[in-house]
Amino acid sequence: MKKAIFTLAIGDNPMYQAAIHSFRHYAEKVGADLVVADSLTFKVHIDSPKFGANPAWAEKLRIGQLLNEYDRVLYLDADILVHPDTPDIFQKYDDLDAIYMLNEGATCSREVEKSLIENTLGKIDWPTFNNKPVYYNVGVILASKGCRLFEFATLSKLQQVCNEVRFYEQTLFNYALFGNQLKHQSLSEDFNRMDMFGKQDYCRAGFIHYAGKGYAKNNRRRDVQFLKDFAQLFQGLVEAQEIERLKRIAWQQFLNKVNKKYPLPNAFIKVLCTLFVPR
Repeated sequence: MKKAIFTLAIGDNPMYQAAIHSFRHYAEKVGADLVVADSLTFKVHIDSPKFGANPAWAEKLRIGQLLNEYDRVLYLDADILVHPDTPDIFQKYDDLDAIYMLNEGATCSREVEKSLIENTLGKIDWPTFNNKPVYYNVGVILASKGCRLFEFATLSKLQQVCNEVRFYEQTLFNYALFGNQLKHQSLSEDFNRMDMFGKQDYCRAGFIHYAGKGYAKNNRRRDVQFLKDFAQLFQGLVEAQEIERLKRIAWQQFLNKVNKKYPLPNAFIKVLCTLFVPR
C-alpha cells in the first residue's frame, strides 16, 4: 500500500522547518512518502471577507490529487509537531472507506459556522453528537483512495464561500461530507491535540497541534513554544546544531514582533523577554 504524508509550508518559518523534521521522522517510521508543497497551486480570491481567510487554506484540495497516486494520504498542518513515539495512524485507523478527522464540535460549539454555510449553500441534514453539530477540524485528515470528498469540496465551491463563511475550507469540507452522506469517523484527540483540550500533558500526545495560541501565553510566543517543545522531544534525533539554529531564528523573530509592538528600547525588551518568556 502506497502512503503519503502531505503538508503545505511556504517560506522559511522555523516552526514549519521543525515540523517537517518531525514529519520526516514519522514518515520513515510508518513507511510513507513525505510530500511538502512550498507554493500555492489552487487560486482562490479573497476579497473583503467577513471573517479571517487565507488563500493557502485552499491547498488542501491537493489531497484529492495525491489520492490518484497514493492509496492513503495523511494531511498535516505545518503547525503540528509529531511526537517521536506516535503509533502508526495508518494501522490504527484502517477503514479505507472512511475519512478520518477530529470532531472539534464535541468540545466547542460550531453552530455559527453551520448556520453561515447553510445560509450560503442551503440546508442539509447535519449530524449531531451530544446535541452539538459534528464539526471536523481539518488540521489532520486521513483519506484513502476512492474518497469522494474532493468531488464535492471543489475550488469553485471554496470560491463561493471564502468571503462569507468562517474557517471557509474547514466548514465547506464538513458541509460537503455531510451533505453527500460520505462515510466519516472521528480521530481521537491524541491525533490532533489542540490547546482547547487544556495544556496538561499535551507534549505526550501523538500529533501536537499549535493552532491559535499554541500552548503559549499569546500568538506571538507560539513559534518559540513550538521550538522549545521540539528541542525537548527530538534531542538526539535531530542534530543539535540544527535545533539550536531553528530556536535562534524563532527567538529573533519573536523579539522583532515585540519590538514593533512596544515603544521601549530594544535592549530593555530583550532583557525582559529573556527573563520572562520560556524558551
